[in-house]
Amino acid sequence: MLVLAIETSCDDTGAAVVLNGRKILSNVVSSQVSIHQKYGGVVPELASRRHIESIVPIVTEALEMGKVTLRDIDGISVTQGPGLVGSLLVGLSFAKSLSFVTRLPFVGVNHIEAHLSAIFLEEKPPKFPFIGLVVSGGHTSLFRVDGFGKYKRLGQTRDDAAGEAFDKVAKLLSLGYPGGPVIDELSKSSNPKAIRFPRPSLGKNSLDFSFSGLKTAVVNYVKSHPEPAGGYSEELIRDIVSSFQEAVVDVLVKKTLQAAQNQGLRRVVLSGGVAANRRLRERIKEEASQQKVKVYIPSPSFCTDNAAMVGVVGYEYLKRGIRSPLSLNAFSNLPLSFL
Repeated sequence: MLVLAIETSCDDTGAAVVLNGRKILSNVVSSQVSIHQKYGGVVPELASRRHIESIVPIVTEALEMGKVTLRDIDGISVTQGPGLVGSLLVGLSFAKSLSFVTRLPFVGVNHIEAHLSAIFLEEKPPKFPFIGLVVSGGHTSLFRVDGFGKYKRLGQTRDDAAGEAFDKVAKLLSLGYPGGPVIDELSKSSNPKAIRFPRPSLGKNSLDFSFSGLKTAVVNYVKSHPEPAGGYSEELIRDIVSSFQEAVVDVLVKKTLQAAQNQGLRRVVLSGGVAANRRLRERIKEEASQQKVKVYIPSPSFCTDNAAMVGVVGYEYLKRGIRSPLSLNAFSNLPLSFL
């Protein structure tokens, strides 16, 4: 089955052609980073406008790269939520229009489920069940995953998501946007133990996350060290971001492995944009091996928003005969739960 997948949940316009939910024939992503950089974050109205400009060329390019036409496509999958409503509506409206004109079946996909399913684009995906951590700019959640459409949320962020905290700290230090890759790069040659920032746990047995207090701790540290006339030294900036990153990674790793232990599972999947973080990938592999837990992490290009992961989920539902009505709407909040 050939699935045309469309992703416009935030600021990346994506389209892909995926065969049987596993083989990528094309996976095209148009980034908007250059548009939002000067604002230090995504501006929703600018994002949706750019999606409108990009959606037709990107879908056309995906079909051409996949060496297929719409006549070859068996179904369409598209991100329905969660995300920015204006952005979601562009992709969803396009997919519904295409479905109406071509009479191809289409199905709406949960963006979080797509991230959790990105691992199935790799050569050796895990077997069910497993613990899934979704960690990105807008989401930090832990799930028990028993199959496609079978999820139990074990924990979630109560305030800032991990990626959001990265962006805010980077903005505080005038490091640019997006903050995650910049902080990860600066942390390579610095001391992650230079500054002791708090590790919010929210209770001994809690699997929820909270990064707002950690972000505030960084703000307070910066305020207590006034910037000299010539600006902060590169060494101090590296120490701050490396210590901050280490605190985030500590919490993510600890709670993910705690969830695996609580559920009696030996397989863990990392997903979402922050799963591309070098330090997080290193640390969870190190600590998981000590506990005899196997870790699966998608390639960095599949961690960030892309349409191929939407194609994985779309295929699974379309082959079951699941279809979405043309009245399907976009939702900024769209929780995952057992079906």
